[in-house]
Amino acid sequence: MTLRAVVRGVGHYLPSRVVENAEFEATLDTSDEWIRSRSGIERRHFATEDDTTSSMATAAAQAALDEAGLSADDVDAIVLATSTADLTFPSAATMVQAKLGMTHGFAFDVQAVCAGFVYALANANALIASGQAKRVIVIGAETFSKIMDWTDRSTCVLFGDGAGALVLEAQESAGTAEDRGILATDLNSDGRHRDLLYVDGGVSTGTSGYLRMQGNQVFRHAVEKLAATAETAMERAGVTADDVDWVVPHQANIRIIQGTAKKMGIGMDKVVVTVQDHGNTSAASIPLAMSVGRKTGQIKDGDLLVTEAIGGGLAWGSVVLRW
Repeated sequence: MTLRAVVRGVGHYLPSRVVENAEFEATLDTSDEWIRSRSGIERRHFATEDDTTSSMATAAAQAALDEAGLSADDVDAIVLATSTADLTFPSAATMVQAKLGMTHGFAFDVQAVCAGFVYALANANALIASGQAKRVIVIGAETFSKIMDWTDRSTCVLFGDGAGALVLEAQESAGTAEDRGILATDLNSDGRHRDLLYVDGGVSTGTSGYLRMQGNQVFRHAVEKLAATAETAMERAGVTADDVDWVVPHQANIRIIQGTAKKMGIGMDKVVVTVQDHGNTSAASIPLAMSVGRKTGQIKDGDLLVTEAIGGGLAWGSVVLRW
């Protein structure tokens, strides 16, 4: 028998403030058509005064627990992927732990920018497979609106805020590709490409900084690396592109999503796309897309999913799981 990390519940949270592309026209040399044609984004959500990364993460986690029919008392650990935690320390995950009323177990953050949720899933899977935890809440939550340079039209129109969460549970399985749960993971990074996507500040530099990105270079790396990591994970899981029901990619840019699907040999009719409504929510984008896909009826029990992401570092990876 094999111990698998199986999805018990999924949920998400989006701030109430919705920002349409047209809103940027008053302050930037841009337009709705320009943004849509280059990114596929039509609108995004920005955090209000009442929204923080930890508060949004808590709401998403509670929604996932509710769908699972569980409470915080039933959970052993929280793994939260974010690059925009409320404070330098403690971790946003421990804040979520407190807000959920969870007084046992452990909680920690994972920082791999847009690849953060894939990294968090891999960590949670390892905790469950090793027997260190039976149930883990895995969250992606970001307030990227706090690190935008509002004079840089090439970046500030692309990002949004939000949170998504999964509840994973240990279940004994046969150890085949037909099992429910996480079947394979693949993680990668290459620090030589740091300057392609970064924030030009931090604690040790004494400045908070803004997000900086070389979009064309990121695109060039993204399609190749995302397709390759997905293929590696599928091979490890013992499945092929023909077996995949849904690709749930990081929602960064519709062109990257389309290019990666094409390179994987998978049609866009098998890709969950939410970038038009959320923009790039970094580590939150994959669980957000999973939650929306589940609520719209796209993702069904037993479906085979491939999820992949790339972000600053560069860091990238993929997960194959059966819902």
